[in-house]
Parts: sequence; structure tokens; C-alpha cells
Amino acid sequence: MRIEYDRDTCIGMFQCVAEWDAFERDEDAGKAVLTDSEEREADLFVREVPEDAEFDAKFAARTCPVDAIALYDDDGEQLIP
Repeated sequence: MRIEYDRDTCIGMFQCVAEWDAFERDEDAGKAVLTDSEEREADLFVREVPEDAEFDAKFAARTCPVDAIALYDDDGEQLIP
């Protein structure tokens, strides 16, 4: 499973931080940070989700009020917008 995080879309509600510890607060920027990710495009961060963190990653994506987080299965199909 792969997670994509659009930092530009993020409005800093930090619900993702409460759901999965791969997200951290960046109080200075007012946005979340996806740890251990790589920037694929400007402000689009991507990383693999460990199997034992899939449940938490799904909750993080579902709680984002602006859909800045998307999850994809191993075949590239989007699971959560």
C-alpha cells in the first residue's frame, strides 16, 4: 500500500497526526509532515505503508477534511481519495 500526501492542500487541522504516527505537526508552516516520505512533485509526498500500519493510514486519510491524503493498493488502484 502507498500513501500520497498533498502538503499544498493541507490546512493544518492535524487529524492525520492523531491517527497515524507517520504524520507530524509542523507548527511553523501550519501543515502536517509525512515522515520518511519522498517528494515526487512540488508538495506531493509519497511513501510505502508498512502492513502493520495500514489500519492507521486508512484512518489518517479518512479524517483529512480536505482530502489531502490518498491511499493506493499495490496495483495502483486508489482506495481512499
